[in-house]
Amino acid sequence: MNGTKGQKRYRDFPAFCRKVFGVRVQKLSVDAGFTCPNRDGKKGTGGCTFCNNESFNPDYCRSVESISSQLDEGIRFFDSKYKGQCYLAYFQAYSNTYAPLDVLRKRYEEALAHSQVAGIVIATRPDVMNEEILAYLEQLAREYYVCVEFGIESTDNAVLAKVNRGHTYEEAERAIISAADRGIYIGAHLIFGLPGETPQSMLDGAVRVSRLPIHILKLHQLQIIRGTRMADEYLNNPLLFRLYTLEEYLDFIADVIERMNPEVYLERFVNQAPPEYLIAPNWGVKNYEFVAKLDKRLKERDSWQGKWCDMKHFNLGFDDRTGKSI
Repeated sequence: MNGTKGQKRYRDFPAFCRKVFGVRVQKLSVDAGFTCPNRDGKKGTGGCTFCNNESFNPDYCRSVESISSQLDEGIRFFDSKYKGQCYLAYFQAYSNTYAPLDVLRKRYEEALAHSQVAGIVIATRPDVMNEEILAYLEQLAREYYVCVEFGIESTDNAVLAKVNRGHTYEEAERAIISAADRGIYIGAHLIFGLPGETPQSMLDGAVRVSRLPIHILKLHQLQIIRGTRMADEYLNNPLLFRLYTLEEYLDFIADVIERMNPEVYLERFVNQAPPEYLIAPNWGVKNYEFVAKLDKRLKERDSWQGKWCDMKHFNLGFDDRTGKSI
């Protein structure tokens, strides 16, 4: 793990995929037509202040198309670029457990019926997961790869309230713990730079989340996206926001990696919004370019995942075949 002999200095997502599938994995975004409880009035309206789903949905991902059609189009695109990969249907847009179970079952099983799909990844909120859905997913995971990706975004409840998230961090912890040990792979997602956060609070929060029974952690910097309420707030008063420079963010991510659970796989460090949506910060680097810079920075610091963590506070890890704690 310390990066000797050309090894990565952290557990990355390709390594996770090689362990679980043995081949390269491509996630195909699917829009199943769901919404969120902070959009439809159940908990609020307008959604999260930072969110514009159009900024990350690929062109082929449109809810007016059937799930099978979206998958077919995505496979045609990626088959021309890569050969021999495994495909996962990624239910990404909005909250993908926010519907009656019979609706969820129909959507998920349509994706799993596709001959080239090996499993599903379900992005959702911690407050729209319940025992009935978990029991169904546990059953489904006996035959297929099933991953639930919980959007946590911050461990600070005041920050979550400010961005109109509509749930608390404690709800996220309870949801993840309830999902653990069911054979379901568990992912979590954090955003760095939300209004009200400090570097120390974000660092402490990332370490705290890595102590939960999760397999995969996705991180990215706050981006100000056109068409969001946060964009209006930023344009009216940019001094309320602390947006990282590229160099600052590289060092911050290195700080996070050094202190986090060494058993967790890190899927992503940055978001890359299309130029027509992005207001700030504009670093001008692709995801793979950021990873190369991060690898170089970790080498310069002689850093690796978990270098400064206290292992007695962490879970022991997971069986990559069953997804259960060991």
